[in-house]
Amino acid sequence: MTSTLIHADGGVLAAIDPSLYAASVADHAAWAAIRIGAPIELLHAIERMPAAPAGDLSGNLTLGNREELLASLAALDEQRGRLAQEHGRRLLDEAKARITDSSALDVTVRQRHGGLVDTLLELEHGVRLFVIGKRGEHADFARGHLGSNLERVMRSVHRPVLVAARAFRPIERFMIAFDGSATTRKCIEMVSESPLLKGLQCDVLMVGDATPAHAEQMAWAQARLAAAGFEPQMLLMPGTAESVIAQKVADRSIDLLVMGAYGHSRIRSMIVGSTTTQVLRSCPIPVLLLR
Repeated sequence: MTSTLIHADGGVLAAIDPSLYAASVADHAAWAAIRIGAPIELLHAIERMPAAPAGDLSGNLTLGNREELLASLAALDEQRGRLAQEHGRRLLDEAKARITDSSALDVTVRQRHGGLVDTLLELEHGVRLFVIGKRGEHADFARGHLGSNLERVMRSVHRPVLVAARAFRPIERFMIAFDGSATTRKCIEMVSESPLLKGLQCDVLMVGDATPAHAEQMAWAQARLAAAGFEPQMLLMPGTAESVIAQKVADRSIDLLVMGAYGHSRIRSMIVGSTTTQVLRSCPIPVLLLR
């Protein structure tokens, strides 16, 4: 069957930043690239930094002094820009070395000026899978805040996104959060068509009551995955989606969670405030977001 859901001609694009997730993003990207047989590109986007305000010094400075101050501020901005570029190059070189030291993957690096989301959208046509850290360099770990870039990325891009956990561990068992909606049925189809998760142990979790409709939806998911070579373990559990998913991830030693990016049937919002956000915050494992 010819795939209509998987973009098989793109590569893996991993967004590297100065956060604690940089090494993990590189490791998850390498794992994915090996699984799908694709090249890796490592990207560092240099966000434009606001210039430091000089204040209103017109009453204290002569014309010559004001010109000298402006020249000094311009030189400072230029120096900050050079330092940011050098820091970015080092981050990319370290991530590339981490991947090439342990694999024979084809790795390229790219550094761009501009916002991360705009840069990803510009490059998206050549991408099969994005990899990004769960939290960025400015996220509040103590309060479980997600990186602001992650939320913006998920609102904008159209390719799957692998959200890296803080540290990589071998991925042997994955779980699909399924609710019978069009979004999660598409998740089942995409998993079935892609080589990314082939040969791994598979669980399918539906949160809800044991109704004939749910039984029919679960039977469809099981049959579709079985036709693709999986032997899925089907789980139907009562409760609230975010709490049950987190609990089953822990109970069943799940290494990777697969979810739709738009939330589940009870919450039809975008990612912010949705079940997806709550699960990303509470689950310490990588999450593959499909749309």
